[in-house]
Amino acid sequence: MWSHLKRSLANLTKHSLDQLTALVKTRLKQVQYRSRLIEGLIAKTGLDFPPP
Repeated sequence: MWSHLKRSLANLTKHSLDQLTALVKTRLKQVQYRSRLIEGLIAKTGLDFPPP
């Protein structure tokens, strides 16, 4: 997840820590609604999570 998130935050070094924190929270919230992305990231770990 972190690797995916870092790519979307590239070239944002001019932002303050508060702005960066808010941006990370926003990006994580967006990922929350992308179930296929989450499934893909979990699949890459090689772990077996049974469906709820």
